[in-house]
Amino acid sequence: MTMSDEAVTVRDLRKRYGQMVALDGVSFEIHRGETFALLGPNGAGKSTTIEILEGYRDRSSGEVDVLGTDPGHSTLAWKAKLGIVLQSTAEAGTMTVTEQLRHFAGLFPRSRDVDEVIDATGLREKAKVRISKLSGGQRRRVDVALGIIGRPELLFLDEPTTGFDPEARRDFWSLIRQLKAEGTTILLTTHYLDEAAQLSDRAGVINHGRLIDIGRIDEIGEADARVPIVRWRDRDGIRQRRTTEPAALVTALAAEFGHEPPELEVIRPSLEDIYLDLVADDAAAESAVSETEEVVA
Repeated sequence: MTMSDEAVTVRDLRKRYGQMVALDGVSFEIHRGETFALLGPNGAGKSTTIEILEGYRDRSSGEVDVLGTDPGHSTLAWKAKLGIVLQSTAEAGTMTVTEQLRHFAGLFPRSRDVDEVIDATGLREKAKVRISKLSGGQRRRVDVALGIIGRPELLFLDEPTTGFDPEARRDFWSLIRQLKAEGTTILLTTHYLDEAAQLSDRAGVINHGRLIDIGRIDEIGEADARVPIVRWRDRDGIRQRRTTEPAALVTALAAEFGHEPPELEVIRPSLEDIYLDLVADDAAAESAVSETEEVVA
Protein backbone atom coordinates (compact mmCIF):
# COMPACT_ATOMS: atom_id res chain seq x y z
CA MET A 1 0.00 0.00 0.00
CA THR A 2 1.10 3.55 -0.66
CA MET A 3 0.83 6.35 1.85
CA SER A 4 -2.30 7.62 0.06
CA ASP A 5 -4.04 4.37 1.00
CA GLU A 6 -3.53 5.08 4.70
CA ALA A 7 -5.85 7.32 6.69
CA VAL A 8 -3.60 7.05 9.75
CA THR A 9 0.09 6.20 10.02
CA VAL A 10 1.82 5.98 13.41
CA ARG A 11 5.53 5.24 13.74
CA ASP A 12 7.36 4.68 17.05
CA LEU A 13 4.93 6.90 18.98
CA ARG A 14 6.11 7.78 22.48
CA LYS A 15 4.62 9.87 25.26
CA ARG A 16 6.11 10.56 28.67
CA TYR A 17 4.72 12.42 31.67
CA GLY A 18 7.84 13.07 33.70
CA GLN A 19 9.16 9.62 34.60
CA MET A 20 5.94 7.86 33.62
CA VAL A 21 5.88 6.26 30.17
CA ALA A 22 2.35 6.36 28.71
CA LEU A 23 3.29 5.19 25.19
CA ASP A 24 6.40 3.21 24.41
CA GLY A 25 7.07 2.92 20.68
CA VAL A 26 3.57 2.29 19.27
CA SER A 27 3.33 1.77 15.47
CA PHE A 28 0.32 0.96 13.29
CA GLU A 29 -1.64 2.05 10.22
CA ILE A 30 -5.35 2.44 9.55
CA HIS A 31 -6.33 1.94 5.93
CA ARG A 32 -8.79 4.33 4.31
CA GLY A 33 -12.34 3.00 4.55
CA GLU A 34 -11.67 0.40 7.23
CA THR A 35 -12.95 0.16 10.78
CA PHE A 36 -10.06 -0.33 13.20
CA ALA A 37 -10.58 -1.21 16.87
CA LEU A 38 -7.98 -0.10 19.40
CA LEU A 39 -8.45 -2.38 22.40
CA GLY A 40 -6.88 -2.48 25.83
CA PRO A 41 -7.60 -2.22 29.55
CA ASN A 42 -8.05 1.12 31.33
CA GLY A 43 -4.75 2.96 31.57
CA ALA A 44 -3.18 1.01 28.71
CA GLY A 45 -2.57 4.08 26.55
CA LYS A 46 -5.63 4.10 24.28
CA SER A 47 -6.89 7.54 25.25
CA THR A 48 -3.42 9.09 24.99
CA THR A 49 -2.98 7.60 21.51
CA ILE A 50 -6.33 8.87 20.32
CA GLU A 51 -5.84 12.36 21.76
CA ILE A 52 -2.53 12.62 19.89
CA LEU A 53 -4.21 11.51 16.66
CA GLU A 54 -6.96 14.08 17.18
CA GLY A 55 -4.43 16.86 17.74
CA TYR A 56 -5.42 17.50 21.36
CA ARG A 57 -2.22 16.21 22.95
CA ASP A 58 1.45 16.60 22.00
CA ARG A 59 3.66 13.54 21.60
CA SER A 60 7.14 13.18 23.07
CA SER A 61 8.53 11.61 19.89
CA GLY A 62 7.60 9.54 16.86
CA GLU A 63 5.81 10.23 13.59
CA VAL A 64 2.06 10.65 13.14
CA ASP A 65 0.14 11.29 9.92
CA VAL A 66 -3.66 11.64 9.95
CA LEU A 67 -5.38 12.29 6.61
CA GLY A 68 -2.10 13.59 5.22
CA THR A 69 -1.43 16.00 8.10
CA ASP A 70 0.66 15.98 11.27
CA PRO A 71 -1.99 16.53 14.00
CA GLY A 72 0.53 18.63 15.91
CA HIS A 73 0.36 21.23 13.12
CA SER A 74 -3.29 20.96 12.12
CA THR A 75 -5.64 23.52 10.61
CA LEU A 76 -9.36 24.14 10.91
CA ALA A 77 -9.85 22.67 7.43
CA TRP A 78 -8.19 19.44 8.62
CA LYS A 79 -10.26 19.34 11.82
CA ALA A 80 -13.42 19.63 9.73
CA LYS A 81 -12.55 16.22 8.22
CA LEU A 82 -12.78 14.56 11.64
CA GLY A 83 -15.77 13.34 13.59
CA ILE A 84 -15.22 12.76 17.31
CA VAL A 85 -17.46 10.96 19.77
CA LEU A 86 -15.87 11.22 23.21
CA GLN A 87 -16.68 9.15 26.29
CA SER A 88 -18.38 12.10 27.97
CA THR A 89 -22.01 12.80 27.18
CA ALA A 90 -23.37 15.83 25.37
CA GLU A 91 -23.42 18.99 27.46
CA ALA A 92 -26.79 19.61 29.04
CA GLY A 93 -28.25 22.88 27.80
CA THR A 94 -31.29 24.80 26.72
CA MET A 95 -31.04 23.83 23.03
CA THR A 96 -33.25 21.10 21.65
CA VAL A 97 -31.74 18.15 19.82
CA THR A 98 -32.64 19.67 16.46
CA GLU A 99 -31.30 23.11 17.38
CA GLN A 100 -27.99 21.66 18.56
CA LEU A 101 -27.55 19.61 15.41
CA ARG A 102 -28.43 22.54 13.14
CA HIS A 103 -25.88 24.68 14.96
CA PHE A 104 -23.13 22.08 14.49
CA ALA A 105 -24.15 21.39 10.89
CA GLY A 106 -23.48 25.03 10.10
CA LEU A 107 -19.85 24.64 11.18
CA PHE A 108 -18.96 22.12 8.45
CA PRO A 109 -18.58 22.63 4.69
CA ARG A 110 -20.57 19.53 3.67
CA SER A 111 -22.69 18.48 6.62
CA ARG A 112 -25.34 15.77 6.57
CA ASP A 113 -29.04 16.54 6.54
CA VAL A 114 -30.13 17.14 10.14
CA ASP A 115 -33.34 15.12 9.85
CA GLU A 116 -31.41 12.22 8.31
CA VAL A 117 -29.02 12.18 11.28
CA ILE A 118 -31.87 12.42 13.79
CA ASP A 119 -33.54 9.39 12.24
CA ALA A 120 -30.28 7.44 11.93
CA THR A 121 -29.49 7.88 15.62
CA GLY A 122 -33.01 7.09 16.84
CA LEU A 123 -33.73 10.59 18.12
CA ARG A 124 -36.89 11.37 16.16
CA GLU A 125 -39.16 11.27 19.22
CA LYS A 126 -36.75 13.53 21.12
CA ALA A 127 -36.00 15.97 18.28
CA LYS A 128 -37.81 18.88 19.97
CA VAL A 129 -36.72 18.05 23.53
CA ARG A 130 -34.09 20.12 25.30
CA ILE A 131 -30.85 18.19 25.76
CA SER A 132 -30.90 18.90 29.50
CA LYS A 133 -34.10 16.81 29.73
CA LEU A 134 -32.69 13.71 28.01
CA SER A 135 -31.60 10.52 29.75
CA GLY A 136 -27.95 9.47 29.73
CA GLY A 137 -28.49 7.01 26.89
CA GLN A 138 -30.35 9.61 24.83
CA ARG A 139 -27.58 12.16 25.35
CA ARG A 140 -25.14 9.51 24.16
CA ARG A 141 -27.12 9.30 20.93
CA VAL A 142 -26.78 13.08 20.61
CA ASP A 143 -23.01 12.66 20.98
CA VAL A 144 -23.01 10.20 18.09
CA ALA A 145 -25.23 12.49 16.00
CA LEU A 146 -22.86 15.42 16.57
CA GLY A 147 -19.92 13.20 15.63
CA ILE A 148 -21.32 12.30 12.22
CA ILE A 149 -23.17 15.51 11.27
CA GLY A 150 -20.10 16.91 9.49
CA ARG A 151 -19.78 13.88 7.19
CA PRO A 152 -16.24 13.11 8.47
CA GLU A 153 -13.59 11.27 6.51
CA LEU A 154 -12.28 9.84 9.79
CA LEU A 155 -14.58 9.11 12.71
CA PHE A 156 -13.26 8.55 16.25
CA LEU A 157 -15.66 6.50 18.38
CA ASP A 158 -14.59 6.31 22.03
CA GLU A 159 -16.87 3.87 23.89
CA PRO A 160 -19.78 4.98 21.67
CA THR A 161 -22.55 2.69 22.98
CA THR A 162 -22.10 3.29 26.70
CA GLY A 163 -25.62 3.63 28.12
CA PHE A 164 -27.33 2.08 25.08
CA ASP A 165 -29.86 -0.70 25.56
CA PRO A 166 -29.41 -3.84 23.38
CA GLU A 167 -31.83 -2.61 20.69
CA ALA A 168 -30.12 0.79 20.52
CA ARG A 169 -26.73 -0.91 20.20
CA ARG A 170 -27.96 -2.95 17.24
CA ASP A 171 -29.36 0.18 15.59
CA PHE A 172 -26.02 1.91 16.14
CA TRP A 173 -24.16 -0.99 14.57
CA SER A 174 -26.32 -0.63 11.48
CA LEU A 175 -25.46 3.06 11.32
CA ILE A 176 -21.73 2.34 11.57
CA ARG A 177 -21.99 -0.23 8.77
CA GLN A 178 -23.76 2.40 6.66
CA LEU A 179 -20.99 4.93 7.32
CA LYS A 180 -18.37 2.33 6.44
CA ALA A 181 -20.21 1.55 3.19
CA GLU A 182 -19.98 5.25 2.36
CA GLY A 183 -16.19 5.10 2.74
CA THR A 184 -15.80 6.56 6.23
CA THR A 185 -12.67 5.45 8.08
CA ILE A 186 -13.49 4.59 11.70
CA LEU A 187 -11.29 4.25 14.77
CA LEU A 188 -13.23 2.48 17.52
CA THR A 189 -12.42 1.95 21.17
CA THR A 190 -14.83 -0.17 23.16
CA HIS A 191 -14.94 -2.49 26.15
CA TYR A 192 -17.67 -4.49 24.40
CA LEU A 193 -15.57 -7.07 22.57
CA ASP A 194 -18.60 -8.38 20.67
CA GLU A 195 -19.02 -4.86 19.30
CA ALA A 196 -15.42 -4.80 18.10
CA ALA A 197 -15.87 -8.23 16.51
CA GLN A 198 -19.07 -7.18 14.75
CA LEU A 199 -17.87 -3.83 13.41
CA SER A 200 -14.11 -3.98 12.89
CA ASP A 201 -11.93 -5.18 10.04
CA ARG A 202 -8.78 -5.19 12.16
CA ALA A 203 -7.83 -4.62 15.78
CA GLY A 204 -4.78 -3.60 17.75
CA VAL A 205 -4.36 -4.54 21.41
CA ILE A 206 -2.43 -2.09 23.57
CA ASN A 207 -1.20 -2.70 27.10
CA HIS A 208 1.32 -0.87 29.29
CA GLY A 209 1.79 1.65 26.48
CA ARG A 210 2.88 -0.98 23.95
CA LEU A 211 1.04 -2.55 21.03
CA ILE A 212 1.10 -6.26 21.89
CA ASP A 213 -0.81 -7.57 18.87
CA ILE A 214 -2.44 -6.33 15.67
CA GLY A 215 -4.25 -8.06 12.85
CA ARG A 216 -7.54 -8.92 11.23
CA ILE A 217 -10.35 -9.71 13.64
CA ASP A 218 -10.36 -13.35 12.53
CA GLU A 219 -6.57 -13.63 12.84
CA ILE A 220 -5.58 -11.71 15.97
CA GLY A 221 -3.90 -13.77 18.67
CA GLU A 222 -1.60 -16.73 18.22
CA ALA A 223 -2.86 -19.72 16.26
CA ASP A 224 -3.18 -21.82 19.44
CA ALA A 225 -5.57 -19.25 20.91
CA ARG A 226 -8.08 -20.01 18.15
CA VAL A 227 -8.11 -23.78 18.54
CA PRO A 228 -11.61 -24.96 19.58
CA ILE A 229 -12.21 -26.62 22.94
CA VAL A 230 -14.36 -29.76 23.25
CA ARG A 231 -15.87 -30.10 26.72
CA TRP A 232 -17.87 -32.99 28.17
CA ARG A 233 -18.62 -34.79 31.46
CA ASP A 234 -17.54 -38.28 32.38
CA ARG A 235 -17.58 -40.16 35.71
CA ASP A 236 -14.55 -38.20 36.88
CA GLY A 237 -16.15 -34.82 36.20
CA ILE A 238 -15.80 -32.16 33.51
CA ARG A 239 -13.15 -32.89 30.87
CA GLN A 240 -11.98 -30.70 28.03
CA ARG A 241 -9.48 -30.86 25.19
CA ARG A 242 -8.22 -28.39 22.61
CA THR A 243 -8.26 -29.82 19.11
CA THR A 244 -8.07 -28.62 15.54
CA GLU A 245 -10.48 -31.46 14.61
CA PRO A 246 -13.41 -31.15 17.03
CA ALA A 247 -15.78 -33.19 14.82
CA ALA A 248 -13.42 -36.16 14.89
CA LEU A 249 -13.10 -35.96 18.68
CA VAL A 250 -16.87 -35.74 19.14
CA THR A 251 -17.31 -38.81 16.92
CA ALA A 252 -14.69 -40.73 18.94
CA LEU A 253 -16.32 -39.75 22.24
CA ALA A 254 -19.76 -40.81 20.98
CA ALA A 255 -18.32 -44.21 20.01
CA GLU A 256 -16.67 -44.54 23.43
CA PHE A 257 -19.83 -43.60 25.37
CA GLY A 258 -22.22 -45.37 23.01
CA HIS A 259 -24.11 -42.07 22.78
CA GLU A 260 -23.42 -38.35 22.91
CA PRO A 261 -21.39 -37.59 26.06
CA PRO A 262 -23.20 -35.67 28.81
CA GLU A 263 -22.88 -31.87 28.69
CA LEU A 264 -21.02 -32.00 25.39
CA GLU A 265 -20.15 -28.64 23.90
CA VAL A 266 -17.71 -27.31 21.32
CA ILE A 267 -16.38 -23.89 22.28
CA ARG A 268 -14.78 -21.67 19.66
CA PRO A 269 -12.76 -18.89 21.33
CA SER A 270 -14.31 -15.45 20.87
CA LEU A 271 -12.44 -12.19 20.36
CA GLU A 272 -13.03 -11.54 24.06
CA ASP A 273 -11.38 -14.85 25.03
CA ILE A 274 -8.38 -14.11 22.81
CA TYR A 275 -8.10 -10.51 24.05
CA LEU A 276 -8.16 -11.58 27.70
CA ASP A 277 -5.45 -14.18 27.03
CA LEU A 278 -3.27 -11.61 25.27
CA VAL A 279 -3.55 -9.10 28.13
CA ALA A 280 -2.99 -11.77 30.78
CA ASP A 281 0.09 -13.13 28.98
CA ASP A 282 1.50 -9.63 28.59
CA ALA A 283 0.91 -8.87 32.27
CA ALA A 284 2.69 -12.10 33.22
CA ALA A 285 5.64 -11.25 30.94
CA GLU A 286 5.83 -7.73 32.38
CA SER A 287 5.84 -9.13 35.91
CA ALA A 288 8.60 -11.61 35.05
CA VAL A 289 10.76 -8.83 33.60
CA SER A 290 10.24 -6.69 36.71
CA GLU A 291 11.21 -9.54 39.00
CA THR A 292 14.35 -10.22 36.94
CA GLU A 293 15.35 -6.55 37.07
CA GLU A 294 14.90 -6.53 40.86
CA VAL A 295 17.11 -9.61 41.24
CA VAL A 296 19.82 -8.08 39.00
CA ALA A 297 19.67 -4.81 40.89
